[in-house]
Amino acid sequence: MIDMRTQYAGLTLRNPIIIGSSGLTNKAERNKEFEKAGAGAIVLKSLFEEQIEMQSEALARDTDYPEAVDYIRGYVKANQVNDYLELIKKSKELCTIPIIASINCYKADAWIDFARQIELAGADALELNVFFLETELTDSLRTLQDTYVNIVRKVKETVSIPVIMKIGKNYGNIPALVNLLKANGADGVVLFNRFYQPDIDINNLQIVSGNVFSNHSDLSDTIRWTAIVAGKIPGISVASSTGVHDWEDVIKCLLAGASAVQMCSAIYTHGAEIISQILTCVEEWIHQANYQSIAEFKGKLNYANIPDPAMYERSQFMKYFSNRD
Repeated sequence: MIDMRTQYAGLTLRNPIIIGSSGLTNKAERNKEFEKAGAGAIVLKSLFEEQIEMQSEALARDTDYPEAVDYIRGYVKANQVNDYLELIKKSKELCTIPIIASINCYKADAWIDFARQIELAGADALELNVFFLETELTDSLRTLQDTYVNIVRKVKETVSIPVIMKIGKNYGNIPALVNLLKANGADGVVLFNRFYQPDIDINNLQIVSGNVFSNHSDLSDTIRWTAIVAGKIPGISVASSTGVHDWEDVIKCLLAGASAVQMCSAIYTHGAEIISQILTCVEEWIHQANYQSIAEFKGKLNYANIPDPAMYERSQFMKYFSNRD
């Protein structure tokens, strides 16, 4: 019998498929359905610091009493937090697989108390969904790096459950960042966040939303950085995210060194039933390859384990096209 278990950020998962943070995971009853379909873990929909602040500001603008502004802000935050804590508790009551909470934050201090409440509510781990789009000409990479490190360090000082950092691929030196996150207590990283994709409506001259879902072409960067990070920085779990759509994608990420994969777009497109289909195919591939467990081949093709690790490096790009006119 194939052993599909995997170790991810200190958690034992029955298989490597995690339902990624999204609107899919904002109801406890639906999370139970994902468990029944075969998911190994679930990341709850993120609570967005920015969204809470925007709602607070909108309500504060409508009041004629300046002294009520602080009260309104506190009320909105407390209400959002309480709803989220109830989602954690209800999901834990219904599910037996790990439930991972998620915060989308950009300031460390604002979420310390909330992280503590998440742990008390029963979450098995906490994913920090961190993103900064740097556009200021005077900002330095060191400043951005310090912000990431400050967030993970303060949260790790607050909770004892595993803390996982979900980062975007826009960061300049991803391995250096992951190495610092590990040194400051991060138990795992998710590569990568998928953010709002802008597009331009040329007929109405407006900025509009681009494609919401990822596709197979997005997997290349995910594989590249999964393999490099897993090969260069042992001792920290990696979950591959963005571009994972079928069983072959799952196998590729595991070979690159991922301990788990996060799926979202494929679940939106095909429904929860795709999970069992993927698991069946993954088990069959493992059997055909004469392995008995995921642990036997995980990372077999990461940066440290292949003869020519430069295959993962961008500098090799021209090698494949130099003979073309």
